[in-house]
Amino acid sequence: MSEHSTVVIHRDSGVLADAVAARLITSLVDAQAHQGHASVVLTGGSVGIATLRAVAASPARAAVDWSAVDVWWGDERFLPPGDPERNETQAREALLDHVPVDEARVHPMPAEGSGSPEEGAERYAATLADYVRAHQHTGAATFDVLLLGVGPDGHVASLFPEQPALDDERPVVAVHGAPKPPPTRISLGLSAIGAADEVWLVVAGEDKAPAVRMARAEAGSTRIPASGVRGHRATRWLLDRSAAAELPDQHRHASP
Repeated sequence: MSEHSTVVIHRDSGVLADAVAARLITSLVDAQAHQGHASVVLTGGSVGIATLRAVAASPARAAVDWSAVDVWWGDERFLPPGDPERNETQAREALLDHVPVDEARVHPMPAEGSGSPEEGAERYAATLADYVRAHQHTGAATFDVLLLGVGPDGHVASLFPEQPALDDERPVVAVHGAPKPPPTRISLGLSAIGAADEVWLVVAGEDKAPAVRMARAEAGSTRIPASGVRGHRATRWLLDRSAAAELPDQHRHASP
C-alpha cells in the first residue's frame, strides 16, 4: 500500500462542491474504464449534498454509466424510511433520482422499523461482505471513492470522539447516544472506511477550521476521528478557504 495525503483548497463552499463533483465524475469514469464498474460511498451534510447536486447539474455526468455504479453510505440516521433527515432521502433528491442508477446497486442503510440498529448494522455488513466476495477477483479496494464530511468536533461518518463505535473493529456499527441529533445511527467503522481506494474529506466553513488543523496535526491518531481515516491509495482533504484557515502554510496548496 502506498497511501498518500493531499490538501486542496478552493475559494468557497460553492466552488468546492463544483470541484468535488467534477473530480468524482472523473474518478467514476476512470474506475469504469479500468474495471467495468465503480463504487462510491456517499456522505450527508450541507457540502456533501451540494456536491451531489453539482454532479446532477453537470453535463459531464453523462460520461458515467450510472447503471454500473454501486452506491453506499458512510452513515445514516436511524429514522423511518423517507424521513427528510436521512442521508439516503437527501441523496436521492439531490442526485440518484436524476440519473439512471440500477436500484439493485443502491445500498441504503437500514431504517427505523426494520429491526434494531444492531440488526441493521449486521445486515449492512453482510451485504458489504457479499459485495466484496463478488468483486475480490479484481484485487481492487472495497470502494473506489469514499466521501466524508468532518464535524466541528472532528467526527466523521457517525464516529464521534470518545464514543464506543470509534474503537469498534466491526465494519458496520450501531451508534447510540450520539452528541449530534438524532442520537441513534448506523455507521461504517474505521476498518471499512480504510478499505476505500481513496478517502475524500470534504469540509467547508470556519467552524470546521480547528478540527481540520487538529486532524492534520495528529494524523493516525483516533483522538480526533478524522485523523484516523485514510484511503488505501490516497487521502484527499478537499477544503474551502474558511475550513483551511488554521492550517500551516506548507499544507495550503490552494486551487483557483
